[in-house]
Amino acid sequence: MHQVIERTILAPNVSRLVIEASRIAQVRQPGQFVIVRRAEGAERIPLTIADADPGAGTITLVVQAVGKTSCDLCVLVAGDTIRDVAGPLGRPTELIERGRAVCVGGGVGTAVVHPLAQGLAAGGVGVTSIIGGRAREWVIFEAELRRYGDVRVCTDDGSYGRHGFVTDELRDLLDAGAVDHVYAVGPVPMMAAVSELTRGYGVATTVSLNAIMVDGTGMCGGCRVKVDGQSVYACVDGPEFDGHSVDFRQLADRLAMYRDVEREAFAGSRCLVEALAEAAGVEAAGVEAAGVEGPA
Repeated sequence: MHQVIERTILAPNVSRLVIEASRIAQVRQPGQFVIVRRAEGAERIPLTIADADPGAGTITLVVQAVGKTSCDLCVLVAGDTIRDVAGPLGRPTELIERGRAVCVGGGVGTAVVHPLAQGLAAGGVGVTSIIGGRAREWVIFEAELRRYGDVRVCTDDGSYGRHGFVTDELRDLLDAGAVDHVYAVGPVPMMAAVSELTRGYGVATTVSLNAIMVDGTGMCGGCRVKVDGQSVYACVDGPEFDGHSVDFRQLADRLAMYRDVEREAFAGSRCLVEALAEAAGVEAAGVEAAGVEGPA
């Protein structure tokens, strides 16, 4: 059992969980993830390690309530336990060692960008982070990312920062030059748009793929994606790949495979959705709408 030490609500449907996982905290590297199972018989889902404290023996996970399983995790509080946390899994991110990197985070993907910015800054690389959300209340990890460099914020409705998409801000930085590498994490359409934009500027781009996973060891084949025309497994060959080589259309199709099943499962979690929304001080409908758009 892994005890929840702290839960913080970051956004209307996003929780940050600090949990006990001392061995993972000692060895995790940027870009790696864990497979989490809430209880015996529950679904397994992959979650990127957003932060770690080796001294305290804890890791930080950021969970978005987009399905029944993730909603079950989001409403955990200090003192609750998680049955299984397996990891660290996946290949660590290949971080550049000099120059300037731009880290682009969309929605909960901003939490995944955080360890990348940490690692880059620790290596002496200049870091600019571009983060986005549909509105101000959905912008997360801004303060944490400012520890490692400049942060540019974009919101879809213009309620905070720049009115527009993260690609708008990224285009301005690319036009100004002096960008050596882009790291992008977020919804598939966002990562595809970032990769298409940087392709025209000839700037190397790394994306983190949020494929469906079961075991995280390459055995189930659920996370199979095409990169440079070849089938690879996001869990063991990634989860990060060259954004200019990823077949984003295939990835989006595979993510939609279980959408109807997920809707049915999620419908029974209405009370959990309402509790999460109430804690964040927003209407439950906004959380539920996010919950039917993708896998758990």
